[in-house]
Amino acid sequence: MTTPKNSLPPGLVSNLQQVLLSRKPISGDQEDDLANPASSEDDSSKPIILVTNSDGVESPGLSCLVEALVGDGTYNVFVVAPQSDKTTSGHSLSLKDTVEVASVEVNGAVAFEVSGSPADCVSLALSGVLFSWSKPLMVISGINKGSSCGHHMFYSGGIAGAREALFNGIPSVSISLNWVKDESVEVHFKDAVTVCLPILTATIRDIEKGIFPRGFLLDIEVPKAPLSNKGIKITKRSSWRSSVCWQASSGARTQAASRFAASQPGIGLQFAQLSRDASAAGAARRFMTQKKDVEVVESVGAAGKSEFKRTVKYYRAEVVHKEIEEADEDLDYIALQNGFVSVSPLFPSTDTDSESETAALNWISSTLLAALQ
Repeated sequence: MTTPKNSLPPGLVSNLQQVLLSRKPISGDQEDDLANPASSEDDSSKPIILVTNSDGVESPGLSCLVEALVGDGTYNVFVVAPQSDKTTSGHSLSLKDTVEVASVEVNGAVAFEVSGSPADCVSLALSGVLFSWSKPLMVISGINKGSSCGHHMFYSGGIAGAREALFNGIPSVSISLNWVKDESVEVHFKDAVTVCLPILTATIRDIEKGIFPRGFLLDIEVPKAPLSNKGIKITKRSSWRSSVCWQASSGARTQAASRFAASQPGIGLQFAQLSRDASAAGAARRFMTQKKDVEVVESVGAAGKSEFKRTVKYYRAEVVHKEIEEADEDLDYIALQNGFVSVSPLFPSTDTDSESETAALNWISSTLLAALQ
């Protein structure tokens, strides 16, 4: 019996072996989870809650919220969250990129991390390709670190995750904790969960009853000291925003490289990607070998002028918080600064009909707040 010949070039095979050895091996459990994620799903009679966030799958806010939802025992909890911090990713979608999905452990929930944005996570979860279901009862984005008040909603990856659910006709809630540097501590996430659980329970109850108004997402902003809050206030959207200050950075090449590396996928699942990596590795070695025998000469144009030399500069953005000039106590940012839990309806566009807005505000004021008293 003859052994079949290897159809791949020896050099590519060698490169593939090197790349494979450098990759973290996929366990049998991971292969089973990725091939059949629905196999881990729980009691189908329980309502399905999908949780995402913007800070990343390992964030304490997500962990505390999922722990509470799973511990309640009433829901089937699923998590699809970004692999890394996507706080200011806005409503971006990875339309031209391949995203990697890997199973992870998040406090007993069926959970996956995605090398994309929060909007990617929700879109993928609702597509029907990752789970056997495509319509959860509700999507919760949070608990996100830092408020999404005012114009921050346009930058916020957390708001975008909830908005993507709204676009797909799924009731959604976004929860943010007003994180203040040198004042906030990790236990405040757990306290924020304590504050928000009654709101979530009342919302889920009305969704199941069919009396939850459609066409908006519920935005909950929790003050920096959650357990010391002054109560819940129905708020309007403010025009508050932070200023972005750009500074020249001399050491940004290393910083940019580290950020790029941190955003890359962990475990490669596609042979094509391995092949590209291997080919690139081989090409790099050939280039370095050839480079030793090449003399670098400055190129001169036809008129004797030197060709354009590319100049690279590096800048780093810093956020500078501004004081809000508006004084209306019913604005989200003002209420939050005054220690209230801000609750406001967000609509998919500024051209919202008055009937939908009135229905949302009536539900919050009469049904939600009454249930919490």
